[in-house]
Amino acid sequence: MAGLESSSEQTIKYREDCRNILALSPKIRYVGVINRFGRTLAGQLRKGVVPLFKTEEARNEFFIEAIRGQLRKNFEASIGKTDYTFTENEKVKILTIAKEETFYYVTLDKEASNEEISIIIESIKNLIYSKKR
Repeated sequence: MAGLESSSEQTIKYREDCRNILALSPKIRYVGVINRFGRTLAGQLRKGVVPLFKTEEARNEFFIEAIRGQLRKNFEASIGKTDYTFTENEKVKILTIAKEETFYYVTLDKEASNEEISIIIESIKNLIYSKKR
């Protein structure tokens, strides 16, 4: 089919997005692109950062976020599309930004200020929505 990209070309673009998002701020710990089933399509941890999740925990977390995103779609007619979600935990802050059938899962240092987070959110949206996929 002409015009459709192979999954390997798409994966390369997702990896590039992860690197570009990580470069936006030293407060970003991890960036992943996750599909609607919770499967990681690409992901990158900032150099020197120790992951908080074990492998199985990460898989479960991504699955839960994917399901939450799918459930939110049921309310779009009433409240509109979800722009992003933000969760603050004791050790980390988690941002998800939906894009079509995928979402960007971003973890941030607990010390990231609200102002820094706002700038990061807008920068990520500009990066991912400015490209044709």
